[in-house]
Amino acid sequence: MSSERVKVLVVDDHAVVREGIRHVLSEDAGFKVVAEAANGAEAMTLVETCRPDVVVLDINMPSESGLDVAARLRSVLPDVRILILSMHDQSEYVLQAVRAGASGYVLKDTDPAELRDAVKTVNAGNQYFSSDVASRLSAALRGEVVAEQQRSRLDLLTARERDVLGLVADGRTNKEIGVTLGISPRTVETHRESIVRKLEIKTVAGLTRFAIETGLASDQAE
Repeated sequence: MSSERVKVLVVDDHAVVREGIRHVLSEDAGFKVVAEAANGAEAMTLVETCRPDVVVLDINMPSESGLDVAARLRSVLPDVRILILSMHDQSEYVLQAVRAGASGYVLKDTDPAELRDAVKTVNAGNQYFSSDVASRLSAALRGEVVAEQQRSRLDLLTARERDVLGLVADGRTNKEIGVTLGISPRTVETHRESIVRKLEIKTVAGLTRFAIETGLASDQAE
């Protein structure tokens, strides 16, 4: 039966936190904390010798981020499951953790029972994100999809049309845009009509919002 216990490596630069995690996991006979590490270098050494099933990993550590450590751990031991246990709930941290190969992400103020459930879940080959973290991850992923869609639409425009759109977003008139770009107001109007047709955005407010979201407005402002 002992061979079926989930072997856990705890990585956190605070001894009291490591002790707390060990205590929480020890309340379930299905876990065995095989080692503790205070930084990435120690974790890399121990993962080779202890061969844990799950690594419970903090993000903020001296000399090397836990996100970087996660990527290195997966490269050395591809089958290891990584559970991030962090005080940070910002979506950018969660996204980076997933990209680094983490299977789960829970916050340090999580309930002990949830931490045990999270370790069991990732060990079984599934993902686990606490509810708050999951909602932030979902929102961030939706934001990435929207941003990618906007970039794809931007690719529909020619370089000159992008110049015109940036200046439209900056509040310039056709005459002012023409002077800036060295073209006639009529040519500017032709470009604007093409922009509206390609982007299917008919209002100046909509075009301005699109220009800001894709960085055109800030480029022109500079």
